[in-house]
Amino acid sequence: MKKMTFQFCGKSGLQLPSISLGLWHNFGSVDVYENSRKMILYAFDRGITHFDLANNYGPESGSAEETFGRVLHNDLAGYRDQMIISTKAGYYMWPGPYGDGGSRKYLLASLDQSLQRMNLNYVDIFYHHRPDPDTPIEESMLALDQAVKQGKTLYVGLSSYTSEQTKQAMRIMQELRTPCIIHQVKYNMFDRDIERDLLNTLKEFGLGCIVFSPLAQGLLTEKYLTDIPPDSRAAKPTGFLNKDAITDQRISQIKELNSIAQSRNQSLAQLAVAWVLRHKSVTSALIGASSVEQIDDNLKVLENSELSAEELKQIDNVLQ
Repeated sequence: MKKMTFQFCGKSGLQLPSISLGLWHNFGSVDVYENSRKMILYAFDRGITHFDLANNYGPESGSAEETFGRVLHNDLAGYRDQMIISTKAGYYMWPGPYGDGGSRKYLLASLDQSLQRMNLNYVDIFYHHRPDPDTPIEESMLALDQAVKQGKTLYVGLSSYTSEQTKQAMRIMQELRTPCIIHQVKYNMFDRDIERDLLNTLKEFGLGCIVFSPLAQGLLTEKYLTDIPPDSRAAKPTGFLNKDAITDQRISQIKELNSIAQSRNQSLAQLAVAWVLRHKSVTSALIGASSVEQIDDNLKVLENSELSAEELKQIDNVLQ
């Protein structure tokens, strides 16, 4: 297997692996710990140095951080300085007015809880998970700035901010000289909204871009070529992939994209990851996994990540 490649995150000095591991699903208290542990160790041994979490990842909320903290303490404690660990706050986490949103109270309290769950003194990146319409962006940015100054995170980032919200946030961060270096966005063949203006905004402010859901939560794999498997995300009551999203038209597109992948001697998942990494503004693709085999399949994209103009045209024709 080809060695992991690394890219600088925007204009910062931080490098991220081309493939990062997200712990959104399959690392919670409802999952088998030994399988979660095996995936984390397998990923790290193959050059995936970046592990992405959030306060509410599980289910149950918080349990993915607890799982990761346990693996880190028992197996990887000596490698902390070779790892990039990120977490987020911004979605519902606990009852009452202080467990959701973008207030200074919530963000800083949540970060303290995340550090406790993972048994860490600091994380490498702390994100505001989403903008809060009821809290001024300035307050959220000042909270992120304080987290850096307290030594609880080295860098901060934004997630799911629009282009205009990103501009507003970054003007504040530049004035504060806060190391806000990255934006986490949803991007895949079936969701291309960021191409309209957000990618240009990230370039304007020198922000790195890490993509979540490059496989459209599993749609861009061979898993849904014929039907909905009982062990898939779409079949799980705790997942975010709705069965209604898997229409006949979507299945037809998946089959055509799979044919393009086969012509490249790749899996559909590898093609999907190569497609998001084709963009120079994309620093890293954040993959999810339920097994080491899935991680292994995704990593093989490094052996064949270049897409020709003709192949990109074929993909566009399918997506239209």
